[in-house]
Amino acid sequence: MTTRSANEDQVPALDTMARPLRDLRISVTDRCNFRCPYCMPAELYGERHEFLPKPQILAFEEIERLARLFVEGGATKIRLTGGEPLLRAELASLVALLARIDGVADLTLTTNGVRLPEQAQELAAAGLRRVTVSLDSLDDAVFATMSGGKGRPETVLEGIEAAERAGLLPIKINCVVQRGVNDHTIVDLARFFRGSGRIVRFIEYMDVGTLNHWDSADVVSAREIVDRIDAVFPLRAAGPNYRGEVARRYVYEDGAGEIGIIASVTQPFCGDCTRARLTTDGHFVTCLFASQGTDLQTPLRAGASDDDLRALLRTTWRGRRDRYSEERAEITDRRDKLQMYRLGG
Repeated sequence: MTTRSANEDQVPALDTMARPLRDLRISVTDRCNFRCPYCMPAELYGERHEFLPKPQILAFEEIERLARLFVEGGATKIRLTGGEPLLRAELASLVALLARIDGVADLTLTTNGVRLPEQAQELAAAGLRRVTVSLDSLDDAVFATMSGGKGRPETVLEGIEAAERAGLLPIKINCVVQRGVNDHTIVDLARFFRGSGRIVRFIEYMDVGTLNHWDSADVVSAREIVDRIDAVFPLRAAGPNYRGEVARRYVYEDGAGEIGIIASVTQPFCGDCTRARLTTDGHFVTCLFASQGTDLQTPLRAGASDDDLRALLRTTWRGRRDRYSEERAEITDRRDKLQMYRLGG
């Protein structure tokens, strides 16, 4: 039996860089209805690809139990991801379980938006607070290229409208920017959502996983993204809403809202990273660019007590030393990394 000091659980665990655990991202499925080349390229994930069998995927009750322990350890924000989380059957039931955990201040979800029209109201009623929707371009041809030929921009926009009707606000729009693919459409995307109350966040193309053939030459820097938009719609920098916010905020000078820039490549934010990730098959991963995680599923199903699991979570977090984005330029070897669709982005 694991023993702990009387006040050990009352002090939030800090990692080796004195970073607390504040955000938990849970991948509820490794399946997706898109085939975005930067995440799940179609040539590798075709119709015959074998995703995780159901017995290897955490059940809702298992997710709820682990999430509760993460919250006890300091997490206050939970984000459901995938794959495409809306493909997980009866997802609203999981949302309801998580919404009842004492200490969860924010419960949100990242989606490609396609299934929001039929699920947004149910998810909101279950306790989901807001959504982030991926939309890499409004141009049909560019969208098709970046989604692997799946879906249409109009369908995603319908999902965004459904989320707004359900009160899942504020809505954020994520756009991965890749040079020579969609960078010529970023101003149009900014223009479309200006004044709508929806916040577009432009994300530097990252080397997540090992399958997207990442090349630094394909990265459009945060500075360049801001300059392009600022040339048409003047911007000024704004401060973060909270410590650890990954997006750098810029507001329109005329008051028509704001955009965000996530600059993991050119302006790393590892020093303030407070994110933990729970994979589809129950591994605790401490970095988006990690090559492995700590197996929680095996002890969970072998009868580990909450105290045993708490100790495992705290030991893992306290040993965390990840700062890949800051070290990227110094790394010369090609390292294997977990794929994004199992990590939850």
